[in-house]
Amino acid sequence: MTYETLDTDLVNALLNNGRSSLRNLAEELDVSVTTVSNHLSDLEEAGAIDGYTPILNYDALGYDVTTVIQLKVEGTALPEVTEKLQQYEQMVSVYEVTGDHDIIAIAKFTDTDQMNDQIKTLLTDPDIDESNTSVVLNSVTEGKQFELEVEEQ
Repeated sequence: MTYETLDTDLVNALLNNGRSSLRNLAEELDVSVTTVSNHLSDLEEAGAIDGYTPILNYDALGYDVTTVIQLKVEGTALPEVTEKLQQYEQMVSVYEVTGDHDIIAIAKFTDTDQMNDQIKTLLTDPDIDESNTSVVLNSVTEGKQFELEVEEQ
């Protein structure tokens, strides 16, 4: 293990097990606990690591309806609509996109009634011109993490 790749190796080790202790990371990377702690702090300060979150199985938690919602937005209302969407707890991802629609949102619901209520709420928004909702039949891959190269600080 060389220090030139320490940040990359540290990030990739955390991707493999985000609950690793500093001691386990130090042993895996063959450096001191202090070195791991310092590099981890630097990565957090630089914004490369934004937080630590469990990977949820929404189906196991009762959220077995996943939708892809495409929205066309009125004029310059894009920031207002994306801000509103972020406030809905069911929206797990919200993207501003190019193409036929302005926004794509991924949402999780406990049932189709909850989904219908959310869609009806969206359709009453005067800033939303058009909505197209697809219900996901099968999640092939979701929330995938991948090993990456991190620019050394």
